[in-house]
Amino acid sequence: MTDTSDTRPADGAAAQAPRPRSRVLRLMRYLPLITPVLLWAVPCGMLLHTGQDWPLPVTLIGTVLFALGLVGMPYAMMRGHGRRQEDRSAIIGDTLLGGSWVLFTWTVLLGVPARIALTVAGVGEGQDRARIVTWAVLAVTALLLAWGYAEARRVPRVRRVEVRLPRLGAGLDGLRVALITDTHYGPLDRARWSARVCEKVNALDADLVCHTGDIADGTAERRRAQAAPLGTVRATHARVYVTGNHEYYSEAQGWVDLMDELGWEPLRNRHLLLERGGDTLVVAGVDDVTAESSGLAGHGAHLAGALRGADADHPVLLLAHQPKFVDEAAAGGVDLQLSGHTHGGQIWPFHYLVRLDQPALAGLTRHGDRTLLYTSRGTGFWGPPFRVFAPSEITLLVLRSPRRAA
Repeated sequence: MTDTSDTRPADGAAAQAPRPRSRVLRLMRYLPLITPVLLWAVPCGMLLHTGQDWPLPVTLIGTVLFALGLVGMPYAMMRGHGRRQEDRSAIIGDTLLGGSWVLFTWTVLLGVPARIALTVAGVGEGQDRARIVTWAVLAVTALLLAWGYAEARRVPRVRRVEVRLPRLGAGLDGLRVALITDTHYGPLDRARWSARVCEKVNALDADLVCHTGDIADGTAERRRAQAAPLGTVRATHARVYVTGNHEYYSEAQGWVDLMDELGWEPLRNRHLLLERGGDTLVVAGVDDVTAESSGLAGHGAHLAGALRGADADHPVLLLAHQPKFVDEAAAGGVDLQLSGHTHGGQIWPFHYLVRLDQPALAGLTRHGDRTLLYTSRGTGFWGPPFRVFAPSEITLLVLRSPRRAA
């Protein structure tokens, strides 16, 4: 394994024009105002005030609880994720956010069609139908939240994927690449979970282990105990890491320094050469696409800098946190990009919103004539401690050469 590049961006990269903000990002600035009202008011109206005629105490208590959620959720999230950085408040706010999202989703998707179906079938009177639907929505919500919490907190299953790279030399056939990403160590202490994840990675006996960013929510100093088990990860050739967007909310350079201290190679617009059996693989990495706007000196996603000095005949494996970087990767002749960021949507149907901003949600996709993109659903979770129809994963990618021996 040879290091043949540096962290400096390509000449003129600093003068590149900033990326235009997508329509989704422009709309998202209004979400903090609109979202809480929708998440709490819609279920309150449909489950308590539309046709059920509940006893007055039930209606009053239920309305008060929804009102407390409407006020308490943004308040707790501001205290938890704002300047105060109070972990207990963050846990409360994030849990309320996830719970209200699931309740809102199934109030709309189950509640409305169920009322129509019961009416057409002639089941019960109006009030009875409304109450049946209310109990059904609450039951489905409770089951999904219990299941989603268990899914979020468990050690991820290993997902094994074979990837055929036409330019991969026969000496590199069968190269084992383990991918973890989006561990998001945060307000919920997951030090034991982190250690168990690392044990599972070590059991894969990987040649190369990659972390494609979003290590934690919080500074390296604050989340050090949860991240420390990453230092126990083993790889035959190298352990490599690139920054995610959440590092740039939490003193990114501190995370780069900590990963270096733990024995990982931060691939900040640079590459390594992985050599085996007389063949070579270029393993490159770029900072997250949000790095340039962070104001941190020397941080920015620069593919030209990452590949400077690399032999154009060698296949390239690129680490880039966000799948959207694949357009540049394809233009630059990258063979395989590894990414995370999407969490696979984390809580359905948020999947569809993610797809508005990213070219892939999860799995292996092709972009252009040469470039493959593998998008992991993530190893941990962000914010709400739930995963609904978006299981976490540790990925083992086995690289295959068309010239391998039979």
